[in-house]
Amino acid sequence: MSFLPFYIPRRKQLKIVIIGGGYAGLAALTTLSRYMPDANITIVDPRSQHIKIVHLHETFRRPLQDFLVPFPVLEQRFGCRHICAELITEADNVRQWQNDKFITIHKETLEFDYVLIASGAAAGQADRENNILDLNDFLTTPGPNLLNSHLVTTNQGKPFISVIGGGATGIQFLFEIAHFFRRQKIKCNLRLVDGNDRVLQQFPTDFSHYAETRMTELGIDFYPDTYYREQQNDKIMLETKGTGQKFDLPSVMTLLFLGNKMDNLLSANTFGQVMIDQQPLQNIFTAGDCASYNSFGSNAMTAQSAVRKGKLAARNILRSSGALKLFEPYLHHDLGYVISLGPTDAVGWLALENNVVSGIPALVIKELVETQYDLLLAGIDTYLI
Repeated sequence: MSFLPFYIPRRKQLKIVIIGGGYAGLAALTTLSRYMPDANITIVDPRSQHIKIVHLHETFRRPLQDFLVPFPVLEQRFGCRHICAELITEADNVRQWQNDKFITIHKETLEFDYVLIASGAAAGQADRENNILDLNDFLTTPGPNLLNSHLVTTNQGKPFISVIGGGATGIQFLFEIAHFFRRQKIKCNLRLVDGNDRVLQQFPTDFSHYAETRMTELGIDFYPDTYYREQQNDKIMLETKGTGQKFDLPSVMTLLFLGNKMDNLLSANTFGQVMIDQQPLQNIFTAGDCASYNSFGSNAMTAQSAVRKGKLAARNILRSSGALKLFEPYLHHDLGYVISLGPTDAVGWLALENNVVSGIPALVIKELVETQYDLLLAGIDTYLI
């Protein structure tokens, strides 16, 4: 068992429930297993496997199975238990769990010493039709299968596909699809529609310039300052920002990447404890995209921040159960961020947001970060506290 500063165990075995098997939940699992190998840990997640969701755009060149880790594998590796269920983490439910010290799942009473809520943030969705896809579709079906199933039904010579959303997810899917069409010699046009005046609005302008230049080289049409309204048969309905002018364009299908919804966030103090009515719940912690920490640390909805929050919450759960009860504040700031622009290109920043890197150096950084997380899932923690 590894040494954890400011942690003097008092109990032999803790009962811990982790709600959510994403990046934050599994970071917490590996941390708890490292410092308390005999902890009784239960993961509650509605899926049968952990999904490396930030990699889903890569299914246009790699098998979907490369990004899935079945929960039975994790159960065997870390000695935990997985229950396939979805729990509602609204304030009333969470407060009741704190009072009862148990959760009822499938008529089973699950007693706990601590709960970590790491259920993630809900993806934004719009009205769905047969020729509309969003990120949820890529959770279960590889990208080429999804696109081909729609393209085979069109009789247009060189049809248009529209991607809505110029954030990181939309851009990564856009470039993977463009390169996939080139490799497969598929005659299809691509269009990006975004409500902002440039892509990757949340990043420095150098990100936007680099990505937009690559889009032009690949022949991708770009409609900035434009709102998506709906997909109608083989047309997409759009509206110009500012003027409100409505128009339509040919589009056999639309891919919606609208970002995460912010309406299911849990407030937490700087130690990761859930706050309700401005009071911390002593036995309920939270981490990941569903958690907004009141601290100087990053609340960005990134896998990097999710992992750091999950690890910190797990360490503070152990400290809370110990003799000293000296908690560690959340102070992490993302050390960089890289956006893939296809198999051989990327753009990102390292150390400082204005320190923009692109091309091969950015790809190397991306590979190192991904390797670090893969090692964590294998039980090898290379993250610095």
